[in-house]
Amino acid sequence: MGLSSDRERFREIGEARREDLTEFITQGNLGGSGPDRVRIPIKIVDLPSFEYDRRDAGGVGQGDGGQPQPGQPVDVEPDADGDESADGDESGDPGAEGGDHEYYEMDPEEFARELDEELGLDLEPKGKRVVEEVEGDFTDTARSGPRGTLDVDEFFKRGLTRHLATDFDESYVREGLFVAGAGVDDVFTWAREEGIPVSRAWIADAARSLETEHGESVAALDRWADFGALAAAVDREPVTQRIRRDGLKRVPFRRDDERFRHPEVTERRERNVVVVNVRDASGSMRADKRELVERVFTPMDWYLTGKYDEAAFRYVVHDAEAWEVDREAFFGVQSGGGTQISSAYRLVEEILEEYPYSEWNRYVFAAGDSENASDDTTSAVIPMMRSIDANLHAYVETQPGGTAPNARHADEVERALGDADDVAVARVSGPEDVTDAIAEILSTEDANE
Repeated sequence: MGLSSDRERFREIGEARREDLTEFITQGNLGGSGPDRVRIPIKIVDLPSFEYDRRDAGGVGQGDGGQPQPGQPVDVEPDADGDESADGDESGDPGAEGGDHEYYEMDPEEFARELDEELGLDLEPKGKRVVEEVEGDFTDTARSGPRGTLDVDEFFKRGLTRHLATDFDESYVREGLFVAGAGVDDVFTWAREEGIPVSRAWIADAARSLETEHGESVAALDRWADFGALAAAVDREPVTQRIRRDGLKRVPFRRDDERFRHPEVTERRERNVVVVNVRDASGSMRADKRELVERVFTPMDWYLTGKYDEAAFRYVVHDAEAWEVDREAFFGVQSGGGTQISSAYRLVEEILEEYPYSEWNRYVFAAGDSENASDDTTSAVIPMMRSIDANLHAYVETQPGGTAPNARHADEVERALGDADDVAVARVSGPEDVTDAIAEILSTEDANE
């Protein structure tokens, strides 16, 4: 089969035997992955590799001093404990690093596809910022343009359509002038009632021509008792029938018939997103609570990276005050201060000024143990959540083992904004709740889209 096909087969085996995605998110080592590469442990499979002889060892069966004779003892190197060992292993410390085959690696795009399938999501990101205007085929038309782009077919079609709409059976209209007692106005009224597109001026010119031709008044040329008698005796010839018989001698065109071809211009919009992750860093946020935040936020970062063309991530932590940190510090930092969540949202507002809502998809994800100072949630946080333009606001309550007496923030947000289609509240009391929280948040945005 060949080495490349063997490796592909082993890769397929590795994909099948790696940790389940849900198991990895809830129990695995998320820190072993990077922002652009997700590494999921493989449980049992090893990929094949070549091992080479050590040619300087004297060859197979050769020891120092030549070929041993039957019955001659063979010297054995002592092992690390001073004991002699004949197992053939080299001395030295055991390896501390695993090989690449111990992990199945996927990029964020693949991770997003798998998470969509796992959680039943179908998020289609919006394209916002225009990055390019692309000219396509000459399918659009306009009233002006270079003469070389005149759409001749359209020009002729418009002129012909108007000509057919204004043409009429002239001989039939002239017969109206032979109705007893009918003048120009009477014939014009009759023609309009018959749906004949003739002007009064044309009828007047026809009347003068008949008087000149016959040398007497049209009134003296009575041929029909009334218009009804005319219609019964004379058939009106359709325009299309006359064109088939006589052909089309000319088509009068007008300037407003002109149409000029233009290329269809489409805008390519970049699907970009900024995610502001917010976390309570007060003294009550112990390590187990911080770990739950990491297990919810990290997969969502990977997911949105895989969904969007460009993804920017900003990280804010707060106690009674808020400050921005990098990703490495976000999940670990802890302070001994109190909690005022509104301080974080004030900083979020400042950060999002760099990312106009007309050009960026914006997500604000906050997490903590739902403890907050006094009436800060109702008087400050909720009004700011309403005023900050974002595709989605989310709050994740992390309370291992259940709620605490002072944990009211999530409840208050849910009461005030639970009916909004751009707000999600999730509660996580243990690793088993992580994927449900992720689904709750991302499905809210999915439904909003």
